[in-house]
Amino acid sequence: MPDPAAAPTGRAVPAGRAVPAGRAVPAGRAVPAGRVVLVGGGPGADDLITVRGLDRLLAADVVITDRLAPTGLLRRLRPDAEVIDAARAPGRRTLDYEQIIALMIDRARAGQTVVRLKGGDPFVFAHGAQEVRCCADAGIPVEVVPGVTSATAAPALVGLPLTSTDGAAGFSVVSGHLHPDDPACRIDWSALSRSGTNLVILMGMRHLSDIVDRLIKEGIDPAAASACIADASLPSQRAVQSELGDLPTAVTAAGLTNPATVIINTAAHLRHRSDEPASRQGDDGGTGVRQFRR
Repeated sequence: MPDPAAAPTGRAVPAGRAVPAGRAVPAGRAVPAGRVVLVGGGPGADDLITVRGLDRLLAADVVITDRLAPTGLLRRLRPDAEVIDAARAPGRRTLDYEQIIALMIDRARAGQTVVRLKGGDPFVFAHGAQEVRCCADAGIPVEVVPGVTSATAAPALVGLPLTSTDGAAGFSVVSGHLHPDDPACRIDWSALSRSGTNLVILMGMRHLSDIVDRLIKEGIDPAAASACIADASLPSQRAVQSELGDLPTAVTAAGLTNPATVIINTAAHLRHRSDEPASRQGDDGGTGVRQFRR
């Protein structure tokens, strides 16, 4: 990967390209205090970032953005703000993690306000904790602005309650990026299958079939209600619902891909009440999900 090199401030820097150095401070002049702000951008739509998150973003000198961040908001930055694309995606050259950390520290030491703009929440299946620790070790002030995670936003956007007074009393959120049989996987699928709570799986599309097989093997009814929502909150949002045993086939048939959120009802409560509307308008309000059958 290329090392950071000089380039004009205020220009966007594509992923994998040389990154401009921080602003120079004239000799003899005190360096102003800089800082790093980790901002959770929410599930994807520009208008689902928090008020505080948008406030910090618009005040930034430097924005280091991720692939799933609400990048439409970058058009609202100050003209002189520097944008660094640190997106990580298959087949793309990107900045490695060490370079991202070095950039945050370098710019903050130069007296700049650095916003690390992430999708979702900085502390949910992200490197937020590590980034805070590295900045703190370097003596850089850090602020964390929470964001709306797709774990809760995706089901809400299609009208599926994760908890209800007459349904599930809780929900569990896990990462599905590892195969259930991978020795590095620390998830107790057996315990989850007995939890009686709704199960939310993020980053699980690659191993969805194997995860479903494991959950059924551990005792969840193959007829349990389940759903998958892709591109939650974006114009491209799509969703399918099916019985658990049919979910992988339904997802493939619908062409759903990451980023996606999978919801599984381990206790037969993931459904709308028959006397509640399935959506905000029409049959499904554009959500693609109608009422779950009893």
